[in-house]
Amino acid sequence: MKLQQLRYLAAIAENDLNITAAAERLHTSQPGVSKQLKQLEDELGFPIFLRQGRNLTRVTPAGKRVIERAQRILKEVQSIKRLADEQKGDGRGSLSIGTTHTQARYVLPPVIRKFRERYPDVELHLHQGTSEQIADMAARDRIDFAINTGSQDLFSNLVLLPCYRWHRRIVVPYGHPLANESKITIETLGKYPIVTYVFGFSGPSSLQQIFARAGITPHVALTARDADVIKTYVRLGFGVGIVASMAVDPREDADLVSIDASHLFPWHVTWAGYPQGALLRGYMYEFLQLLAPHLSKRLVDRAGNAATPQDVEGLFADVELPVYR
Repeated sequence: MKLQQLRYLAAIAENDLNITAAAERLHTSQPGVSKQLKQLEDELGFPIFLRQGRNLTRVTPAGKRVIERAQRILKEVQSIKRLADEQKGDGRGSLSIGTTHTQARYVLPPVIRKFRERYPDVELHLHQGTSEQIADMAARDRIDFAINTGSQDLFSNLVLLPCYRWHRRIVVPYGHPLANESKITIETLGKYPIVTYVFGFSGPSSLQQIFARAGITPHVALTARDADVIKTYVRLGFGVGIVASMAVDPREDADLVSIDASHLFPWHVTWAGYPQGALLRGYMYEFLQLLAPHLSKRLVDRAGNAATPQDVEGLFADVELPVYR
């Protein structure tokens, strides 16, 4: 049994049992992957996958257990490599981050600039996606850190570290009836079509539930996952925009009126997560502290050693999270 065979096996499982896609991901040939898979199954004495012709159709019960163990072994191999790199202490390596457009566009640039100044030889890989896509990247072990807001149930395999709080703001063009309102009520907001995030309409603090508590059914004109797209359609007159506070740029959005909505909607907490049991390199700890100064190495390690997510929450119970405005 070879590590290469386990890598091929994991790649097949992570590419929906598509051997061609697995081979492309590993930069090798499809016949080579098929051959190694057959050799592994012959050595084990049972099939890992069921087949229909040349296609893999599903994982056998025993195969599922093999894949789970193979993925754990590959993660341990990665940790050993990181340990070796850390011992060299040469400031080289890579850092892969999965995050949303809002974080990548508005929060991370100054963090990454400072990080680059300290670690010019570390390769940075920034992957943008939805919460579901980020969770998939984490499950496939393609990122070191996930940075996201909410949706914690999608990331049960990660240690989640709260970073900062933020609230929503309302944006409208100059001349809009709400532009001169000093403190907008939910009833007033409900009179206008709304343009906001897709994720704003799911979960316990969703806009729909907030409006429902006031007995109002909001008129949603358009939803998008990109704050810049939302602001574009606000400018076109589609409706009143509701965006994250950090997504309003005083210079770039000077043609829009930004209105505080913290009294209407609850605070949100953005967190950074990493795989349970992962070995973090020194520059990874520094990245976390650049992102959120309260995330010291000691606190991050204590969170990583915590037995349950509730224990992690307890570590941060007395930490006052910074507010990102």
